[in-house]
Amino acid sequence: MNSSNDLKAVGPRIRMMMPQLTPLEARVVETVFGLRDFSEDTSLKDIAAEAGVSEAMVVKITKKLGFNGYRDFRSAVSSYNKLPTAEMHQELSVEDSSREIILKVFRTSIHALEETLAILDVDAFDRAADLLTKAGQRDFYGVGGSAQIARDVAHKFLRIGVRANVQDDSHMMLMSASLLGADDVAVAFSHSGNTTAVIDALQLARKSGARAVAITNYGGSPLAQIADIVLCSTAQGSPLMGENAAARIAQLNILDALFVAVAQRNYEAAEKNLEKTMSAVASKRKDRIV
Repeated sequence: MNSSNDLKAVGPRIRMMMPQLTPLEARVVETVFGLRDFSEDTSLKDIAAEAGVSEAMVVKITKKLGFNGYRDFRSAVSSYNKLPTAEMHQELSVEDSSREIILKVFRTSIHALEETLAILDVDAFDRAADLLTKAGQRDFYGVGGSAQIARDVAHKFLRIGVRANVQDDSHMMLMSASLLGADDVAVAFSHSGNTTAVIDALQLARKSGARAVAITNYGGSPLAQIADIVLCSTAQGSPLMGENAAARIAQLNILDALFVAVAQRNYEAAEKNLEKTMSAVASKRKDRIV
């Protein structure tokens, strides 16, 4: 792991694995990230003692996270902690001034964007763009904040003549998914990757023959496991903001890039349709003014 992007990906990849750890294993990892003086000099014995587990348990956890062992884990994490972006994330406090709140919120978002860029799978991104470009029907599934992201990208696609249905009701998702076929694509949005209604709809869409794309914060989540293509965002949690706020910004950027990639694949048609849709909106505004 030598490149800047590889180092930036260390924290996100560990966080994405956290849901797959047991509570005890997760506590050990949190102990490591809670140590401000964690470095190449931090011994296995010290970490085991601090977390209250055996040295063998610490080594087992590092391997479960995808490292060769404790030394490999220590080297990667200590290097990651030295990155300027790693210092951007600061916990919000009820005692913060307005200026501190603004700085911390903005830096948390910048941090999420930097790290999402580092882990984004470009091949998966291209496959998703191809599917959305060629699809006969496009279904977007999401609830709550995820539905808002789905609506935002569906609106952008409509401007260039690419139609998509956005469903945020569990029954409507299932009804729509049941009607998809081999030429169609379903895109499921879920920060946690555990939203039952969205998982059920994506499973049915695949059973109906459609291709499945997941937009989530956790590559090992139940939603990601049933998708053909997974595009992951990443964001650190905060007691006041939670993970979702910064993750939404990262996901919106992924989808903005996806929108541009789809438009690029048939640029002439996109340009023509954009002119049509903008002209229709402008004409309607003019009528209202008159």
